Amino acid sequence: MTSEQTPATEEKAGPRPRRLTYAAALAALEGFALAVGGVWMLVEGLTGAPDDRRSAVTGGITLVVLALLPLLAARGLLKQKSWSRGPAVITQIMALPVAYNLLQADSVAIPAGIVLAVVAVAALVLLVNPATTQALGIKGPGRAQDGKR
Repeated sequence: MTSEQTPATEEKAGPRPRRLTYAAALAALEGFALAVGGVWMLVEGLTGAPDDRRSAVTGGITLVVLALLPLLAARGLLKQKSWSRGPAVITQIMALPVAYNLLQADSVAIPAGIVLAVVAVAALVLLVNPATTQALGIKGPGRAQDGKR
């Protein structure tokens, strides 16, 4: 088999930067929190006395399924897969309105809103960092053909 027949593999830009590891950890933390919240809602819906059992079960299942997005993104970030940054960024963007709504509450949800907002903003900063982008092999706009010149 010649080198021309060997399938191309992704080239890594080097060792994984700590920023990328931290972004993956934050995404995994959010995914874990969603999964725990979903399981809790599901258990409460099935064993407790919720106002609307169907809504509680549906909400729990929805949260567990939504937890897959940041968990898969975190795994991809740790493996330096370029596709993983998109789902990770989307997760953070979706977390910001949730944090805002938690901050508007007159309850113990306010500290949760503060924590969620800090985690989402920190993860976004880490994900758009040039070192992260380079480690994932993502080229910026207009740079897709730089290697061919």
